[in-house]
Amino acid sequence: MARNAYVTLVTNADFAEGAVALLRSLAMSGTDADIVVMHTGGVAPSALRPLEELGGRLLSVQLLPTSDAFNERHARAKLHGAAPFTKGRKPEFHTPLDNFAKLRLWQLTQYERVVFLDADTLVVKNIDRLFGYPEFCAAPNVYESLADFRRLNSGVFVAQPSEETFSAMLARLDAPDAFWPRTDQTFLQSYFPQWHGLPVFCNMLQYVWFALPELWDWNSVSVVHYQYEKPWETDHPKAELLQPLIDLWRAYRTGEGIPNIASLPNPTP
Repeated sequence: MARNAYVTLVTNADFAEGAVALLRSLAMSGTDADIVVMHTGGVAPSALRPLEELGGRLLSVQLLPTSDAFNERHARAKLHGAAPFTKGRKPEFHTPLDNFAKLRLWQLTQYERVVFLDADTLVVKNIDRLFGYPEFCAAPNVYESLADFRRLNSGVFVAQPSEETFSAMLARLDAPDAFWPRTDQTFLQSYFPQWHGLPVFCNMLQYVWFALPELWDWNSVSVVHYQYEKPWETDHPKAELLQPLIDLWRAYRTGEGIPNIASLPNPTP
């Protein structure tokens, strides 16, 4: 078994669809690290089979043992009512409470380092160097303005598995009246207040394509993250704006027509 692993989380059939493109992109990056797919009870074996065929190590995990009160506060309707998403649209299959299952990766103590990748990401260049980075590293949540550099995005991060850390996280996560408005993202920034910043190119959020096009550079981008609307959705309200990135995702999903990233044109400012 490898000393390091890439880890993703699949909680339903939609994110299993996204993970197919992610795992193909990881395999094409030339990594020697393990690729672990944590999956919860909401995914049928038929949806997981393509991930195993692409080299994924399937790992069944349970949702976290959080209290009923915690679960109620973080249910989709209540969470989005208290902290509305105003910049983009979260699809109906997004269940915020499931996000906390990411913390299970700290239980993967057979690995020295793990790099977590959301199932809606693509790795377009090898990023194995991240295994040499310390805990906790993440890129800033930049997609609208430079003011966003103060917040991390949990779609890509570097962690060091530890049962001690996992237990401490659970104790803080479900403290009385605890409320994490952006679920795992808010929690991880609170737990690791001195987080190390990765370059934005290690987690390039798709809205940068049209909101901050001068920041996009295919020569530097390593990971594309399809935050908010997903490229496999049929009813995509931003499809026209994001069509080149959707086309890229579809190429990785099918394995056909995958372009040379360095040859792709950058967006026009």
